[in-house]
Amino acid sequence: MRRAAFLSKEAKKHKGTSEYQRKTLPAPALKGRMENLMMWDKEIDLQDMEGLYLGNAQDHDAETGVTALVFPEGAAAGCRISGGGPASRETGLTYSETAENRIHSIVLAGGSAFGLAASQGVMECLEKHRIGYQTPFAIVPLVCQSCIYDLNYGRSDVRPDPAMGYEACENALQRKPLAMGNSGAGTGATVGKLKTMKNASKSGLGWFAARLGELQMAAIVSVNAMGDVYDPSSGKKLAGMMTDDRKSWIDAEDYMAQLYRASRTKTDAQGAESGAAVQNTTIGAVVTNAAFTKPQMNKIAAMTLNAYARCIRPVATMSDGDTVYAASIGKLQADINLAGSLAAQVMQQAIIRAVTKSRVSDEEYLSKAAL
Repeated sequence: MRRAAFLSKEAKKHKGTSEYQRKTLPAPALKGRMENLMMWDKEIDLQDMEGLYLGNAQDHDAETGVTALVFPEGAAAGCRISGGGPASRETGLTYSETAENRIHSIVLAGGSAFGLAASQGVMECLEKHRIGYQTPFAIVPLVCQSCIYDLNYGRSDVRPDPAMGYEACENALQRKPLAMGNSGAGTGATVGKLKTMKNASKSGLGWFAARLGELQMAAIVSVNAMGDVYDPSSGKKLAGMMTDDRKSWIDAEDYMAQLYRASRTKTDAQGAESGAAVQNTTIGAVVTNAAFTKPQMNKIAAMTLNAYARCIRPVATMSDGDTVYAASIGKLQADINLAGSLAAQVMQQAIIRAVTKSRVSDEEYLSKAAL
């Protein structure tokens, strides 16, 4: 009884973000409290980070594109793949057991595995600008890449190629304005595809950057998930599965459970979900001005995946190729636990922007989706 009275008294004081508040406070009040708990001091312009260059290139007729992150001085980079079906290139450069060579670009693109061709153009652009690993006979740019599956939106026969990769890299080095939403690697991104593309929503490319004291952290992401996307500060669903008339939401996890219950055998259950296979992937990267080693950046990449779990449901499925990179480009000394926690919060904001900045009318979406 004493404990119950104590908890009731504390709840009435509305301290912290207790379970009492989650159940009783209106969403705007809770959201405000959650925003106040974010770690950073101030949002910054991602393109103002020293040593980081970003560029987009896209084909809006085909609805696919490329986003290039370029590090002229190189970056110590880690990577974590949590999904079951990644399309990637040179991720071995990020393994803790490989040489401590600094990479020069991370490329995010559409086109599924076809889109990996974009890195060839990025390498040619970097070579032209004398950016890369110096060998006795040539400069060799070290480029990692991951792709989303966007062949189900727009044209499936046009994918990112070396020319598009070259353009994205050149735009990055020239610091051309970087658009969010339906641009770059997010041009053909969609979410909520467990049922059909008719029930899915448009998504796209998002980014966010912030500083905590002298520590800077930036995140960029193309959200192309099988699941739904939520704002974890309010619990509000932002994008994902919709009813056939596109007037209300369907909960993706609940739909998975319904499929299982309705299936007579395990084989039937797997078959019911086969339409969502290999059509999804959320790919992103965080970049910091703090000095970390490659093994440490692998840990920060793993911590960044907390943002995926906070915002996307379900996430890291065998039908997704979820991947996140983490790159260190500075000399600031910082605690790895602090940096990893900040990376997750910054990526969380980037995911929210990816879906809120890419909305289109139902008419436009349905005209381009493969139904």
